Amino acid sequence: MKKICSIYKSPRKEGMYLYVLKAEALGRVPEGLLTAFGAPRHAFDMILTPEKKLAREDIGKVLQNLETQGYHLQMPPPEDEYIEHLPEELLRMNDPV
Repeated sequence: MKKICSIYKSPRKEGMYLYVLKAEALGRVPEGLLTAFGAPRHAFDMILTPEKKLAREDIGKVLQNLETQGYHLQMPPPEDEYIEHLPEELLRMNDPV
C-alpha cells in the first residue's frame, strides 16, 4: 500500500506534526484537533510505504491511522529525549568547577 502524504507542522508546539493523505488534505481532521494544533503549516509531502522507515514514528501505525481516521498526529518527544541528544560539551557546562 503506497500513500502520498502531506505533513504539516504545528505553530503552537515544536515537534508536533500532522500527517494527512495529500488527496484529502485536512478534510478529515476534526475541527477540535485543528484548533488545538494551530494553523497548520505545510512542511513537505512524501510517499509512504510499509517498507519506509520514519525517524520518530511507526510506519505501520501511521498508515493505519491514515486509512482509518484520515490523519496521524505525531506528538513532540518527551523533554528527557531532548536532553539525551545534547552534545557533551553543553552538559559539561553545567558541572561545578
